[in-house]
Amino acid sequence: MKAKDLRVKPLKDLGEDLLKLRREQFNLRMARATGQAAKPDQFAKVRKNIARVKTVLVQARHGGGKA
Repeated sequence: MKAKDLRVKPLKDLGEDLLKLRREQFNLRMARATGQAAKPDQFAKVRKNIARVKTVLVQARHGGGKA
């Protein structure tokens, strides 16, 4: 998931993507707590994707980013 690709999506889709990523993060935490975590690298990937989506959302709401 690249920020460039996220910037062309409508805000509604970005909100849905953020919700999906939050659910995935929750599921990974629950899997780790029960001892079933298979891919520990996924935690960082999901966290970074959440940050990307939130950054693009804020930029879109505040006028578009670059001047």
